[in-house]
Order: sequence, then structure tokens, then C-alpha cells
Amino acid sequence: MSNSSDTIKLLDECNAGVKMGVSSIDEVLDYVKDTKLLEILNESKDKHSILGDDTHKLLDEFHEDGKEPNPMAKAMSWIKTNFKISNSHTDSTIADLIVDGCNMGIKSLYKYLNDYSNAEEKAKDIAKRLINIEEKLITDLRAYL
Repeated sequence: MSNSSDTIKLLDECNAGVKMGVSSIDEVLDYVKDTKLLEILNESKDKHSILGDDTHKLLDEFHEDGKEPNPMAKAMSWIKTNFKISNSHTDSTIADLIVDGCNMGIKSLYKYLNDYSNAEEKAKDIAKRLINIEEKLITDLRAYL
């Protein structure tokens, strides 16, 4: 039996995750040297944005605005990214940062799928699609690590 509270909570977390993913990619784009890496990151950013639109449509059905990423997590991510990039402007450093972020996102999404197990299937599908986007990005970035 589905539960609209679980559905909203799961969609909120997916919404925050999408925003965090787009923000993280945006933070590193100016430092990327390899054109293929730039293409991979932009493609993933586009997929995140499309999924974000889908998430918003579902949240609108529940008259919800969505959740922003945790400000502390976002700040820590920004500090880590800027510190690492200032010390090493390599594509390997960028790939490493993005892979770390993807791994944290995937771990969180699986936790939310378990925590909000009564969410509607369409919300679970959004979470699973986001996990797939993150997993594909990790696979695509392996060559740069």
C-alpha cells in the first residue's frame, strides 16, 4: 500500500539529489581540459536536468515545491571541490571528485528507497533512474581516474 507522505519525501530527496548533481558538475566544468570529459559531464548534467523536470511534475501533483540540497552538504562539497581543484587542475582530480559525489548520492538514494518503501512506484522509478544516471557517470569517468 502506497503512502503519499513516503512518496513526497522520496521525491524531495530525489529533487535535492538532482540539484546537488547539477551544482557539482557546474562547479568543475570550467576546469575540464579534455573535450570528451566535458561532453560526458554535460550529457550527465542534461540527464539530471531532465529527471529534475520529471521530479517537479510529480511534486506538483502533490502541491509540493521540492527540497533544496542540505546547505551544509552543499557548502562542504564546494569547499572540497575548490580545495582539490586549486591544488590540482587535472581531469583526474575532477573525475575523482565527481565519482565521490556519485557514490555518496547512490548510497543516499538506496537508503531513501528503504526508508520510504511505501512510496508510489513512480517515485521509486525516479530514484532508480537517478541511481542509473549516477552509476553510468561513474562508469564513464573510470578512464579519467
